[in-house]
Amino acid sequence: MKLLRFLLPGKKAEKETLDTSMKYLIAGLGNYGIEYVNTRHNIGFDVIDFLAREKEILFSSKRYADVTEFKLKGKIFILIKPTTYMNLSGKAVKYWMEKERILPENLLVITDDKNLPIGKLRLRKNGSDGGHNGLKNINEILMHSNYPRLRFGIGNEFATGKQVDYVLGKWEKDENKIVTETIKKAADAVISFALEGIESAMNKFN
Repeated sequence: MKLLRFLLPGKKAEKETLDTSMKYLIAGLGNYGIEYVNTRHNIGFDVIDFLAREKEILFSSKRYADVTEFKLKGKIFILIKPTTYMNLSGKAVKYWMEKERILPENLLVITDDKNLPIGKLRLRKNGSDGGHNGLKNINEILMHSNYPRLRFGIGNEFATGKQVDYVLGKWEKDENKIVTETIKKAADAVISFALEGIESAMNKFN
């Protein structure tokens, strides 16, 4: 009986470890509020919203984020849209990583990138914040930058001193088609990241 009691906790711990490895936190970055809808800086939210519509799931307002989830081929995708505003994204990411026991390699942050042309995606295992305030805050709160991120190009067609107006601005009409196509491609990259692994996803979508 003593041996049995000794083994059972070990089996439970093993099961929890396996379950944790099957969970993925997908964090789309953006600013919360109707005035930021369809702006360049909110493209992370747009990708998350697209995934939710495709899976026909609804968000719930929870601590630091709007949250929903779905299962696919044995994997659990937890989608969050932080309600902390962009510059405090790390608070939401850290909280949900800890709550759901997400491994760092199973976190995927989706963000805009003005250094990439519109329609270009770049998936990476880790990296610097690249001057992005959302990533900068996540790095500071987590105290490392060793987590995957999917950057969505928004271009940099703005005059000197107009960066804030540009990133917080709405898409132009002639940009909408390529943005819509790239959002779908980004959603496919999220699925590939979890189901096939980041190396395969990088080869497909970069």
